[in-house]
Amino acid sequence: MAKLAKRLQKIREGVDPTKLVGLSDAIKAVKERATAKFDETIEIAMNLGVDPRHADQMVRGVVNLPNGTGRDVRVAVFARGAKADEAKAAGADIVGAEELVEIVQGGKIDFDRCIATPDMMPLVGRLGKVLGPRGMMPNPKVGTVTMDVTGAVKASKGGAVEFRVEKAGIVHAGIGKASFDAKALEENIKAFADAVIKAKPTGAKGNYVKRVAISSTMGVGVKVDPSSVTA
Repeated sequence: MAKLAKRLQKIREGVDPTKLVGLSDAIKAVKERATAKFDETIEIAMNLGVDPRHADQMVRGVVNLPNGTGRDVRVAVFARGAKADEAKAAGADIVGAEELVEIVQGGKIDFDRCIATPDMMPLVGRLGKVLGPRGMMPNPKVGTVTMDVTGAVKASKGGAVEFRVEKAGIVHAGIGKASFDAKALEENIKAFADAVIKAKPTGAKGNYVKRVAISSTMGVGVKVDPSSVTA
């Protein structure tokens, strides 16, 4: 515990938790403090001026990060026949229909992202209680219910990040790795923020992007000046 406390004290040095900094300075600070023995994920959290309990204030969408996420995404596809073959050819890790539904119902979820062809949704709908809480339920609004199986699989593998606002009005996502150079992280963060801004719901009033912070898996959070992210 003493060793952990000392490490936390060290990575917090030079970071004022009350001060807003520009995006480039924030990235530099987070990267310098990502000192774990693995390649830490860089995460963004955006506090939005919305109340997602109201349907007209829900924020959700998907964005293709220009430099990918840096993680190996396992993709499952619910499809039959030719579309199942297409999914396999596109690089899907798991492909199936009824048998895959049974596996997921049994509690085995060996994938990070889920795609389905429209004809499979009556079947996949049974998995709402399993996939829904994990934010993995296929949805046409974010391109995961589609006949373009190849495009969806390649997008998922290439850096597509799905986002959805939580109860407290926060949207967060992993947008790269600590090993990425600063320019790549900045491009990814701006692309993500731009997608969140474009997803602004009709019911949102007043200041939409209230606060922005970035951090690494084991590092310290740094408050970012929203204007440097949304410009």
